[in-house]
Amino acid sequence: MASESGLNLRPTCSTLIHLATGNAHKMGEFQALADAAGGGIQLMAAPCMPAVAEDTGTFVGNARQKARAVQALLPDTAWVLADDSGVCVDALGGAPGVESAYFAGPEHDSAANLKRLTTVMQGVPLGQRGATFRCVLVLLGPADREFVAEGRCEGTLRLLPVGGYGFGYDPLFEPLGYTQTYAELNQATKNKISHRGRAWAELLARLRSS
Repeated sequence: MASESGLNLRPTCSTLIHLATGNAHKMGEFQALADAAGGGIQLMAAPCMPAVAEDTGTFVGNARQKARAVQALLPDTAWVLADDSGVCVDALGGAPGVESAYFAGPEHDSAANLKRLTTVMQGVPLGQRGATFRCVLVLLGPADREFVAEGRCEGTLRLLPVGGYGFGYDPLFEPLGYTQTYAELNQATKNKISHRGRAWAELLARLRSS
């Protein structure tokens, strides 16, 4: 049985972390990251993901809001992990950034967000299409314990979306050093270089040194 009494990263022990997200794609990526890293951490989708305003204006603030919202529904011994992520485009002054999930408006969906970013970037030359994917993780535990980690992946935006893997803005984003978009890379390759994968690696490093 998984233990929620604390974090123990020894492979012989299991730690259960509730993931504060209603996004099945994110759940899948985090589960793959946990499986690849080992260390005995088990992830479980939060039993209920309440509506969260995500109005702090920062990735860390939004992630903390989500984690706290789920933590309030669970026993005091529970661990909760939340992320906030987005793409920051140089030519747009860092937008959509923390508004990435709502770039096409309140009644957004991933397809509409991707379409809007593709349209907004029309006419921007290749040499000016730099972008950075950012992910901030907030892990909350018993006794007000908190761990924060961030991962970034720099790249450029394609003129048109390409690829059938991934989700969100993945078909438009080509990471630095690659000739394929996030959406053309298999999950294992993407997880090694992605903003989410790097944030996860930093989180594990913080836990192991704590």
